[in-house]
Amino acid sequence: MTTICIKYFVIYYSITNLINSASQVFSRGGSVNPIAIEKQYSFNLGHQFPVVAKRGQGVYLWDDQGRRYIDCIGGHGVCNVGHCNPAVVKAISDQAKKLITAPDWMYNDMRSQCYKKLMSIAPPHIKKVFLCNSGTESVEAALKFSRSSTGKIQFIAAMNAFHGRSMGSLSATYNNTYKKYFKPLVPGFHHVPYNNSEALKHEVNRLKGTIAAIILEPLQGEGGVIPGKKEYFQAVEKLCRKEGILLIIDEVQTGFGRTGKMFCFEHFGIKPDILCTAKAIAGGVPMGATFCSAKIKVPKKAHGTTFGGNPLACAAAIATIEEIQKRRLADNAANVGGYFMRELKKISSPHIIEVRGMGLMIGICVKKPVYEVLDGLTKRGVLALAAGRNVLRFLPPLMITKKEVDVIVKAVKEVLG
Repeated sequence: MTTICIKYFVIYYSITNLINSASQVFSRGGSVNPIAIEKQYSFNLGHQFPVVAKRGQGVYLWDDQGRRYIDCIGGHGVCNVGHCNPAVVKAISDQAKKLITAPDWMYNDMRSQCYKKLMSIAPPHIKKVFLCNSGTESVEAALKFSRSSTGKIQFIAAMNAFHGRSMGSLSATYNNTYKKYFKPLVPGFHHVPYNNSEALKHEVNRLKGTIAAIILEPLQGEGGVIPGKKEYFQAVEKLCRKEGILLIIDEVQTGFGRTGKMFCFEHFGIKPDILCTAKAIAGGVPMGATFCSAKIKVPKKAHGTTFGGNPLACAAAIATIEEIQKRRLADNAANVGGYFMRELKKISSPHIIEVRGMGLMIGICVKKPVYEVLDGLTKRGVLALAAGRNVLRFLPPLMITKKEVDVIVKAVKEVLG
């Protein structure tokens, strides 16, 4: 009798678990539940909002329940021309009907047009572009190209810097949270305080004659939305020229109109030897590009890529850049971004420490736990990002209007006021 009871209990328990699992998977209006499935099968490596993104248009996202959000995440600064920009959608659709991929050992008309378009927005001293698939790949190329061009192996980066998650770019990244599980990393990386030219000079003197490059973000993003100072970057460039060091500027997040100019370094009047870009370059299609001056030399077959410069991404990039130019989105980022910052600074709240940024890359340093604030904004129809433990980060599409900014500011007041 006891054995029969145990068997029935096991059967009941198994069926109950099966029903519970099924109810989780099919709990959102009788359809498949993406949240349950992703929690079950993905690694869930970061903070995820309880939002199922279903469609997007311009500055807005809609979830699977039909709720609309002003999207100030923008794919981590990817959607500069807005979600599903019609010109980008058309370019992708037209190209997909003709040719999706082509290896770099044969020439391609769309790739050549993309090179030409990229060179048209680059400063005159830039002579070559390496096409890849992401920001970390763009930085990896920059690090490798610096060693091949100089014969030197050391690099100097800034404290709070974030340059990517692959082994080389991770070595240039500062925050140990991203690094501690993967050590030992690539040797030869050193970090100094950001916006401190004297500390940089001291490190250059200590490593004299061994430094391949100095790598810096013109506006630190993941590190807390910290703007670089013009006089600092001009001093860095002068030091690099004097010591024969390459200057790498990482604009993976700040490029393509985000800060009020096509590239953020233009605010400082400097000429980087290597410029790293990605994120917004192709309107949401994965792509990166490493711009290089004539100083950069790379031996044949020393580097390469399978998907970099594929026709689909190149078509998207051309359409994206043309949209930024035609719609004067960099100017709108400067104008609306300035308004956004002024309105945020008017908020009287004991929880706000500082508002900072450039263009439409804006951070609010807060005293409250940042994810608590983000959850409050999400409930009010505004999606935003964290930048460290106590900084809110706003990266909306660049066509956002002052009217939409007013909605965001109202939500911030309600959460922090």
